[in-house]
Amino acid sequence: MSGLFDQIKLLFDQQLYSNVVALANLVLSVSEQKTDTLTVTNKFQTYVYYGDSLFHLGQYRKAEGMYRKALQYKKSLLKSKGSSKPSENPKELMPDIEIKYQIHLCHVNLKQSHQAIVVLQSIPGKQRNAKINMALAKLYQQGGMERSAITSYKEVLRECPLALEAAEGLLSLGVKGVEVNSLILEGATCISQMDWLNSWIKAHAHMHSREYPQAISTFRHLDECSELQNNISVLVSLGECYYYSGDHKNALIVLQRAHAQDRYMQRGLDVLAALLAKERRHKEMEKLVSPGITVAEYGPETWIAMAYFLYATKRNSKAAYFAQKACFLSPRNVEALILKGAILLDLKKFQDAVVHFREAMQVSPHRYEPHLGLVDCYVAMHRLREALTIASNACKQLGQSPRALTLYASVLMKDPVSVCKAKSILEKALIQDEKYLPAVYLLAEIYEQEMMLESAITLLEKQVVLQPTCKLHQMLGDLLARIHEEERALDHYSIALNMDPNNRRALEGLHRIDNSSNKLDSSYYMTVGEDDNGDPAYERIADSENEGEADESETEAVWSDMDLELASQ
Repeated sequence: MSGLFDQIKLLFDQQLYSNVVALANLVLSVSEQKTDTLTVTNKFQTYVYYGDSLFHLGQYRKAEGMYRKALQYKKSLLKSKGSSKPSENPKELMPDIEIKYQIHLCHVNLKQSHQAIVVLQSIPGKQRNAKINMALAKLYQQGGMERSAITSYKEVLRECPLALEAAEGLLSLGVKGVEVNSLILEGATCISQMDWLNSWIKAHAHMHSREYPQAISTFRHLDECSELQNNISVLVSLGECYYYSGDHKNALIVLQRAHAQDRYMQRGLDVLAALLAKERRHKEMEKLVSPGITVAEYGPETWIAMAYFLYATKRNSKAAYFAQKACFLSPRNVEALILKGAILLDLKKFQDAVVHFREAMQVSPHRYEPHLGLVDCYVAMHRLREALTIASNACKQLGQSPRALTLYASVLMKDPVSVCKAKSILEKALIQDEKYLPAVYLLAEIYEQEMMLESAITLLEKQVVLQPTCKLHQMLGDLLARIHEEERALDHYSIALNMDPNNRRALEGLHRIDNSSNKLDSSYYMTVGEDDNGDPAYERIADSENEGEADESETEAVWSDMDLELASQ
């Protein structure tokens, strides 16, 4: 009767998985009635083939059940007095660790991380190979179990010294670059052929230690002066370092280089979408996700990229749905949490937004955007004390960088009593970085409130020379109009409109001068993060005050196929 098993094996070897399921289901039922249908070994292997076939077909719950039946069958054989034939020794069957690894994969695909960890932990430590330890390390890290993750990653490197994902995992958990390097050197014999490896480790060590200037310098060296020139992984890491340090201009340039080389890029796609959304470059955002990719291939970064496009085009409900898809696929994904919080903030669901920003801050306390999101939420709810506490903690967590100081000052400005303190903080921020525009805008506002119009004009005129923007010219036009220098004001309004023909404030300024009116609307000033060169990845992307309403007819067709595919799932 071994011919039946041979046919099952043939079907499996030919990857005819649905046929394996159909035949194995019947044969196993027959074997329960006629014990001589399959030998002990063949019956066990039939359970495994059945489970593997279900797994390949995406039926993970059924696959897990079949794998457990295989383990239970093997266990019952070991408990029996002896095998029917000496050649059918149960101990020679497939090792339990391979089946348990497959069970763990079923749980992972079902988003059951805890159950996956429990299954792998049931394997004795001495029997865990590199595959088991790597799976455990990633699950531990995702669950915030950092010590256990470090131990498992080290075991992987001891067995496979060039497992670079494990090396980066250790660096991201705070293990020193020197220690990681020594683990690699102990086992690898081909280091002499990898002159770039030390720099690669050094760059990632700086990156995960949040020493961004040093990380940027090292990654740039790898890109410009090593064999890794134009390497996608190096470019994405470099772009992320620029982004985390607040240099959005260079981050966009580098990530666009990476995407131009690989249009199916996953890692870094979410950050690239955030940057393009911030710049309101909707046409480029439409092209981020290749239409040839099916929904089944989407990772969290893909969903985030699409959510940013919908958010940018004022379709917040669908954007929130896509952001939630990313959160479901990767619950600790900081970019997804930040975006979901921003969308909820726009929808005025402040408490829900606070929950998402706080979760993002717990996962990555040294990211600027969660702090800014929480400040915006509390300010919107008129809870200035909480907003001030968050902004003050940001200065402690992130260091007294221009971004953190400006965030703190923006909250202090809400209280007339602390405006003077806000002014000194903003001046301190500009000493560190004279080109930091959010601080420039807020300081100019304070100068105007204190009737120091000449100081405000001097500040803005200096910035116009360094980095002309539409907002700077518009603000200068308003200030010059206030001191009755209409001709100079007209010049700046004209330049502002050349840069952005839809700038309503500049148009209003022109009309005021034409009507010989000296009344100014000083409410145009934005809070920190709302200008065209601000920091938050989730800023008010399509502000109708600065550009026309999005053309729904242009964007609806892009997602029609997507909606149909999602509906069919």
